[in-house]
Amino acid sequence: MSATPATIIALGAGRMGRGIAHAFAYAGHPVWLLDIKPRASEAFAALREEALAEIDASLHALADWGMFERVECAGVIRRIQVAGLADAPAVLAAADIVFEGVPELIEAKRTALDLASQYMRPDAILASTTSTHRVTELAALCRQPAQFLNAHWLNPAPIIPLVELSVHAGTDPAVIARMRTLLERMGKVPVLCSASAGYLVPRLQTLVMNEAARMIEEGVATAEDIDRATRYGFGFRYAAMGLVEFMDYGGNDILYHASRYLVRELGPRYEAPEIINRFMHEGRLGLKTGSGFFDYSTIDEPAYRKEALGRILAMLRHQGLVRPPGSAL
Repeated sequence: MSATPATIIALGAGRMGRGIAHAFAYAGHPVWLLDIKPRASEAFAALREEALAEIDASLHALADWGMFERVECAGVIRRIQVAGLADAPAVLAAADIVFEGVPELIEAKRTALDLASQYMRPDAILASTTSTHRVTELAALCRQPAQFLNAHWLNPAPIIPLVELSVHAGTDPAVIARMRTLLERMGKVPVLCSASAGYLVPRLQTLVMNEAARMIEEGVATAEDIDRATRYGFGFRYAAMGLVEFMDYGGNDILYHASRYLVRELGPRYEAPEIINRFMHEGRLGLKTGSGFFDYSTIDEPAYRKEALGRILAMLRHQGLVRPPGSAL
C-alpha cells in the first residue's frame, strides 16, 4: 500500500503559491494555500474565491489541451484548502513541507519564515521559493536551519519540470533526499546547486536575455527573428541536448576559439572562464578526445551519437518540421 501523501503548505497566496498548490494537488497531495496578510473577512473571502478560480481555470486549460479529462478538475480542486492568518498556527502544525512564496523583500521573508518556524513540527521541511536571496541568508532567519533549503520553481510552476534546490552547509542531507523524492514522484526534475546568486537557469538566462536585448538595440536583428532563432535553433538544440553535453559534443576547442574571436569583436563579456582555457591546453576537448566535462572513455561512441541524433529528431517531429525526401519538389 502506498504511503500517505505529504501535507503541503504553500505559504503566500500569490502567483507562485497558487502554482505550487496546483502542482501538488494535481499530484494527489492535500494542500493548504496559506495567506498570511492581515485582511478583513470580506477581503479574505474574495482572495480565496479568486485563488481557487485561477487554479480551476488553469486546470481546465490543461484539460482542454488533452492533458487529462475535464472531469478530473473538480477532484484536484477539492484537495486545496485556503486559510488565512488566524488559522496559520494550526495549518502550519499539520505541515509535512512548507514552501514559502511571499514577495522578494527580505522583511517579508523574515516574517514568513519566522511564522513558519514557530509552528512547524521539528521533522517538517521548510523551503523558500526565492529567486533572489541566497539560501545562507535565509537559513539564518529560521529556527531550525537544518530543515531548511531553497526550492526555486520556474513559472508556470505546474508545467515546467525543473525545480532548482539550493542548500547551505547545515542542511540535513536527509532533508535534501526527502525533497528530491517528493519532487520526482510528482514528475518534477530537481537539480542541486550551492549557495550561489542566480541559481542555474536565472544565471544563464539573464546573460542570454541581455544579449538578445543588446542585439535589438544594435540593429543586429529584429525581435521577431531573434525569437525565431531561439525557438528553432538555440532553444531547439538545448531542449534535446544539455548545454554542457553540447560543449563536449561539438568540442571545447570550438568554444575556446569562438570566445577569443568574440572578445576581440564584441568585448570582454565573451571571455572564456579559466576551465575552458585549461581543458584546451590539457587536450580535454570532449567526445573527440575521450574526455571533457564528462568522461567518454568507456562509451560506445557510434551508439551515443545515434542516440543523441534521435533526441534531436524527436524535437524536429514535435515541431512538425519533418519532411520526406524530395518534399521541396
